[in-house]
Amino acid sequence: MSKNFKQDVLSRRTFAIISHPDAGKTTLTEKLLLFGGAIRDAGTVKGKKTGKYATSDWMEIEKQRGISVTSSVMQFDYQDARVNILDTPGHQDFSEDTYRTLTAVDSAVMIIDSAKGIEEQTLKLFKVCKMRGIPIFTFINKLDRQGKAPLELLAELEEVMGIESYPMNWPIGMGKEFLGIYDRFYKRIEQFRVEDSEKYIPLNEDGEIEGDHPIKRDSLYDQTLEEIMLLNEAGNEFSEEKINNGDLTPVFFGSALSNFGVQTFLETYLQFAPSPQARNASIGEIDPLSEEFSGFIFKIQANMNPAHRDRIAFLRICSGKFERGMTVNLPRTGKQVKLAQSTQFMADDRSTVNEAVSGDIIGLYDPGFYQIGDTLTVSKIAFQYEKLPQFTPELFVKVTAKNVMKQKHFHKGIQQLVQEGAIQLYKTVKTEDYLLGAVGQLQFEVFEHRMRNEYNVEVIMEHVGSKIARWLVDEEVNENLSSGRSLLVEDRFGKKAFLFENEFALRWFQDKNPEVKLFNPMDEQE
Repeated sequence: MSKNFKQDVLSRRTFAIISHPDAGKTTLTEKLLLFGGAIRDAGTVKGKKTGKYATSDWMEIEKQRGISVTSSVMQFDYQDARVNILDTPGHQDFSEDTYRTLTAVDSAVMIIDSAKGIEEQTLKLFKVCKMRGIPIFTFINKLDRQGKAPLELLAELEEVMGIESYPMNWPIGMGKEFLGIYDRFYKRIEQFRVEDSEKYIPLNEDGEIEGDHPIKRDSLYDQTLEEIMLLNEAGNEFSEEKINNGDLTPVFFGSALSNFGVQTFLETYLQFAPSPQARNASIGEIDPLSEEFSGFIFKIQANMNPAHRDRIAFLRICSGKFERGMTVNLPRTGKQVKLAQSTQFMADDRSTVNEAVSGDIIGLYDPGFYQIGDTLTVSKIAFQYEKLPQFTPELFVKVTAKNVMKQKHFHKGIQQLVQEGAIQLYKTVKTEDYLLGAVGQLQFEVFEHRMRNEYNVEVIMEHVGSKIARWLVDEEVNENLSSGRSLLVEDRFGKKAFLFENEFALRWFQDKNPEVKLFNPMDEQE
């Protein structure tokens, strides 16, 4: 297995696409799949009237709203590489899912809307990538619309993000005057909206078009040459080492909707993006070329096929080779699990996968064995991969079933949906009411929608408001300390926590009850 195994691993490119909502993330994903031959017809998010939906938006609520609320996984082959794309939720209410997804990739592609520049959600996700040292490739989108000047966008990228940039290509004009891109890397001009035979114009040693060409008569061509000269003299130097360390981002300009600049981006990305990287574990770094199979679960998704009420655990393979039917150890429980049902994804189109290697993302049928963050391995040593980020919820609702006769479906739905980790479940210690906690309001709307559509249960949600959650170090506590301002609850793992009304209530409680030791799980992850 060695030689082929090594080649297979080194051919993997696993990345997440990050952006602010509406920057064109799902559209770019579609176009990449189109080049990979994974789909024949890209249905853009905007083309709702045609009844076509983006391939990566499989959940009903996503189709209705035109937003991605779950991280989809898609795989395709291009040239000699096997590409795994993780299309992350753009909406900030789903940042926890995105943060976890970023633990499963080796690089990230950041999309920026040329008219809006750096937006809040992009900055948040960028910081996570930077913190993890993930190489970042930038695609500045929507050049066929009027936007900010390219030099202004570069300056903003460097100042706001605190990262060096190197434009691999440069736009010639913008909006209605967009003529194409000047490709510094491939030394050619790629023309916009021309016949394929005229698409590329080669450049000479001096970086100019040899001889006569209509584009040379346009003042935008001269302006571009001036800007290229400025970039060559005053811009950053290209450095593969800096890209790999996440200190320099190669920048590409284009239009995902018009499918312009996307193929150039993909081909260049595949040259410079890292193959699967070593991962930190409790026994040290695990080499992706080690032949001993291991991986970790970074996401659990219920009802990817609502007809079958199934639950899929997404596994990032970190070392070795997966073979369907293999038996692995689950160190958290000390038990062995046979991996009999496994899938690869093309949005909602799934196929059984018999083999996969380091860098691949596969789906495992989950009968209730797994938790987010679980390590699976064939190793005799019971090691664990690094803990995954878990956000402390800030918004809370009390939830009950509208129809008392549907309690069984209600409980099943809640148990399955909280497994996914986007919403968290609590039970009040005194009254045993169910409370849901989430990072953002939209999570509750998705929960309500899915309970109705996937479990046929109407729920009543009463807002409890924002709370500060703190867990107990010692489980023993006087239940009479529970009040409206400091509510004692149990999480779904049976751990006790207090939900405080505000910072003042938290401080007051700590002053009055110094013997009660509290902690915030977020502090442990910083």
